[in-house]
Amino acid sequence: MSILEEKIVFIQHTADTAPAGSRPFLTGPTHKAVALLAESPEMLGGFLQASKLFEASTLDPLSREVVVMTIAVRNGCQVCVAMHTGKLNKIDGGKALIPALRAGDPLPDPQREALRQFVQRVLATAGEVPEEEIEEFTSAGYTKRNALEVVLGIGTYTMSTLANRLVRA
Repeated sequence: MSILEEKIVFIQHTADTAPAGSRPFLTGPTHKAVALLAESPEMLGGFLQASKLFEASTLDPLSREVVVMTIAVRNGCQVCVAMHTGKLNKIDGGKALIPALRAGDPLPDPQREALRQFVQRVLATAGEVPEEEIEEFTSAGYTKRNALEVVLGIGTYTMSTLANRLVRA
């Protein structure tokens, strides 16, 4: 194989093989994607910290998963879709939303549908969502704080999608 034909292969690291900065993140059972991201302690740590912050947001667990699945489907991240389908199966009310979320179809729950549409509008407008659409989002029971938490979720899971694709997770 010539140099031009060589593939760049990211290593699925363990606590023994990872760079020193990634080792603290690899102490227990590790998902393949996390092990691949361990090549960069900054990337792995950044994703895990952003994910932790998103999980601590005031959005309820079902709403957080609506955000993540909307992003995963839009970005075509099959790893993310599979992982978060599993999470939705464990959340009360999540199972009923899976088919529509995976297909990118409207959700049967009006509040969650308002959230799904808001995520799509934030992405489509690069954050320049018209005032009336922000009002529709808040009229559905969400807050201005939630609107910014959606942006945090979009950033976190877009970072995840791009990194997962780069390392061939």
